[in-house]
Amino acid sequence: MNPFPIVFADLRRNRLLALVTILLVALALATGIAVISQERALRQGSARAADDFDLLIGAPGSPTQLVLSTVYLQPQAVPLIDGAVLAKATQSPGVAYAAPIAFGDHWQGHPIVGTTANFALRGGRLAPSEGRVFQRRGEAIVGAAVPLAIGATVRPQHGHHGEAHHHDDDDDNKKPDATHAAAHYTVVGRLPARNTIWDTAVLVPIEDVWAVHGLLDGHEGAERIGPPWNPANLPGVPAIAVKPQSVASAYALRGQFRTGNSTAVFPAEVLNELYLMLGNVRDLMSLLAVATQALVVAAVLMALLVGFLARRRQFAVLRAIGAGRAYVFCVVWSEVALLIGAGAILGLLLGVGAASALSVWLQGKTGFAMQASLGAEELILLGGLMLAGALFAALPAWQVFRRPIIAGLTGP
Repeated sequence: MNPFPIVFADLRRNRLLALVTILLVALALATGIAVISQERALRQGSARAADDFDLLIGAPGSPTQLVLSTVYLQPQAVPLIDGAVLAKATQSPGVAYAAPIAFGDHWQGHPIVGTTANFALRGGRLAPSEGRVFQRRGEAIVGAAVPLAIGATVRPQHGHHGEAHHHDDDDDNKKPDATHAAAHYTVVGRLPARNTIWDTAVLVPIEDVWAVHGLLDGHEGAERIGPPWNPANLPGVPAIAVKPQSVASAYALRGQFRTGNSTAVFPAEVLNELYLMLGNVRDLMSLLAVATQALVVAAVLMALLVGFLARRRQFAVLRAIGAGRAYVFCVVWSEVALLIGAGAILGLLLGVGAASALSVWLQGKTGFAMQASLGAEELILLGGLMLAGALFAALPAWQVFRRPIIAGLTGP
């Protein structure tokens, strides 16, 4: 006999209990899936964002601070490296290019970053999607997400881009300094989309950033941009992005610039340390999610068991009119398994949806693209819940199976 007509009739009769059961299971599973999926999306997105930075040189201090401020353009007060370090880096064997990175100004919330044409094009790997790279002072090339057309004029504002919308009581009375007020850049090119925070940046010659802040420009006489620089006229910079010519050169350069005056780090190594920390948090959250699922399933089973015991007369009547023990067992088991299975599928959809929504929100905060997707861990979590549900569903089914007909008809 087919048990599903009775199963569906029971679910319609107890639709509120069925709905609550499905939602509880779904929310428990969705939490675990969202945590695992989002952590993986964050790790993959941040790793892609660091692909353009093989080696970073900065002042002695926190490698994490150096990576966050340079790779992810997080507004932080970063100590400057002496200009002699930049001069040495540009002339060191094994260096394809060594580009200074200077920040501190913005345009309507978009960071203005001073650097060299080599870095702007990532050593020739990137070709502008529009226009060309800057070739002289006063020119700029913008990221794909900057709403400026070729030929537009950019006037820098002083301060980190994260402070663009910060005001205090005296802001209306403040005037920009004369140097910033006179400075402007003409957009001559646009870079292709990289799905990183650098898509929001305005890149200008490093010499213009130095000049805007009243510093020497690294050259003597005529206005020119890029290396070679005169070491005597080189001001300090927050960071230097180095492109080594080989893997061996990368390790040699890292050792060479780990001195009392500078530090050198592989961003990938710093990220690995962060990933280990995130992984520990993810494991803890996953463990809590699994424990929550187990508690929810146990609570659901207890509620269903009480419900089935309250309907013992119904099952006793089925037995009395000819239904076998196996049929009654199948009815109860199918109903419980169906509820947990429906909750698991809904939880999968809710978890993926929550992870996707969280990725969009975090992308706006971090600036790099994150794509939430299903992986083996989530599918294992889903399969484990459904298997546990199928096994646990046998408990109320067994209670009904073993109860004698006369007890069901006459018992309290």
